[in-house]
Amino acid sequence: MVRKKQNFILETYCKSAKIDIQSIKKGDQIMSVQKSSKNYTMNLCEGSILNKLLLFSLPLIASSVLQLFFNAADVIVVGQFAGDNSLAAVGSNGSIINLLTNVFMGLSVGANVLVARYFASKEEQELRKTVHTAITVSVICGILLAIIGFFAAKQLLIWMQSPAEVIDLAALYLRIYFLGMPAMMAYNFGAAILRGVGDTKRPLYYLSFAGMINIVLNLIFVIIFHMDVAGVALATVISQCVSAVLVLRCLTRETGAIRLEKQYLGVDKTTLIRILQIGLPAGVQGSLFSLSNVVIQSSINSFGNIIVAGNSAAANVEGFVYVAMNAFSQAIVAFVSQNIGAGKYERINRIVITTQLCVLAVGLVLGNAVYFFGEPILHLYSESDVVIQAGIKRLSVICTTYALCGMMDSMVGALRGLGYSVMPMIVSLLGACVFRIAWISVFFQMEQYHTIDTVYFAYPISWGLTLGVHILCFLIVRWRLKKRWGK
Repeated sequence: MVRKKQNFILETYCKSAKIDIQSIKKGDQIMSVQKSSKNYTMNLCEGSILNKLLLFSLPLIASSVLQLFFNAADVIVVGQFAGDNSLAAVGSNGSIINLLTNVFMGLSVGANVLVARYFASKEEQELRKTVHTAITVSVICGILLAIIGFFAAKQLLIWMQSPAEVIDLAALYLRIYFLGMPAMMAYNFGAAILRGVGDTKRPLYYLSFAGMINIVLNLIFVIIFHMDVAGVALATVISQCVSAVLVLRCLTRETGAIRLEKQYLGVDKTTLIRILQIGLPAGVQGSLFSLSNVVIQSSINSFGNIIVAGNSAAANVEGFVYVAMNAFSQAIVAFVSQNIGAGKYERINRIVITTQLCVLAVGLVLGNAVYFFGEPILHLYSESDVVIQAGIKRLSVICTTYALCGMMDSMVGALRGLGYSVMPMIVSLLGACVFRIAWISVFFQMEQYHTIDTVYFAYPISWGLTLGVHILCFLIVRWRLKKRWGK
């Protein structure tokens, strides 16, 4: 009787204070209630999956498109005001940057998954540890990348057989770019934390502001001060610092367990291991993809600076299609993770099917639209007809089949959300990376197939193969978990 009366008093108090009774019963520390009039978090475990998927993904798409637009501004400005060699120098660095950053960026995926899961299950202490460990790790990773990228830039370009006429410009761009890595890492880890609690709007606002600064500085440094590739690299670094300051300032002003506080900064060993278990395979997978892309970029470089410039411009345009699809791949990680944390296992299959349909629609519509309007779009990057035709050749193969890439990434996101990160890494290693390298090593070396088309076809074939295996892996994992959960 006394126990019932105590429970009644506790429940009455919690209702009046708007505190979750389950957090009290589980012994979690109750954090202060969000006092902001605008709640940016989103419960992904209830309501229409399609509606919430769109609400979650659209700001992500806008953020990614803006980020690419600002990056494209680098390429456009140097292409229009500094020449084709500068265009090739800036554009050819993407695969090296991705190769060096993807391992560390993968750790942000681990942080995102844990934040989403602890947020949904109301494990406040674990959530706080994850936030502070993630931010600390981001700064450490950024410093390591800055050192590696600065000193290894030219040697990496030599290994990639970069054309002699652009290698010095490309090395200068890389060295300055990598000095901004601590800021870039801090922003991406901070944004991953916000995505984990369903907030994709504020990262969009911060990125928009920083991106506008990037464009203005591009124009000032290149047109007025004639700084060439050094100008666009410096503009990028400054804008990255702005976005990092904004997202960290946001976290310090939060209430609850995601609030960033100086006294809690540090690395919790158990939390770091959990982040590594999910994030390290994701990062290795990303780097392996980038390694295969470095091999492909080396093959492209062998055709000379015109093909390199056209390929760089086309790849930049394709990025807009990719990030629109990839937003759903990021969304599915948060959706699956939150629903696992909340015990809503029955929603997983519907989340995957809905996401794949969205990716398929976006990939087909945007990919074919970019190819159809490819010539006028590429004119933004260069006035050279031969460069534009080289870019069109790439678009004809990649963009028309890009939906396969988006669907492949979404299946990877679903598996990571379920807590399986090693499996998609191995599949991607074999299905995409090993296959692409073998394709270049065998078919491309044959005289009759030593063409740029052969290089480009490595992409859609590897996407299709890898997608099929990822679907099979998901069905096996889902069957095993269904037996364990009974749902």
